Amino acid sequence: MVKIVWTKNAIQDLGDIGDYIAKDSVRYAEVTVTRLFTAVDILEQYPKAGKVVIDFNEENIRELIRGAYRIVYKIVNTSRIDILTVHHTSRLLRDLINLSD
Repeated sequence: MVKIVWTKNAIQDLGDIGDYIAKDSVRYAEVTVTRLFTAVDILEQYPKAGKVVIDFNEENIRELIRGAYRIVYKIVNTSRIDILTVHHTSRLLRDLINLSD
C-alpha cells in the first residue's frame, strides 16, 4: 500500500479553502475540507487513479477532480505519493506548484 504525504503547501490550501467557505458557512467548510482530505484515500490502492496533469505532461504528476477542486499529486515512488496542492479549478495551476521540492 502507498503512503500518502500531504505537503505543507497542500495543508495550507485546505486551510485557505476552509477559511474562505467558512465566511458563508462553517458547516459547509468542514464538510468540503473533509471530503477533499479523504478523497485521496483511493490513491493508497490505486496510485494512478487520477489523470495526468496536462499542464506538466509528466506521467507521475496527476490530479483528482472533486467538485470544483483539483487535488494534484506526485507519485514519488511505488510506496509514496505527495499531495502537492488543492485548489479551485478556476485558478491557474502552473504558478501554484514547485516541482523541484
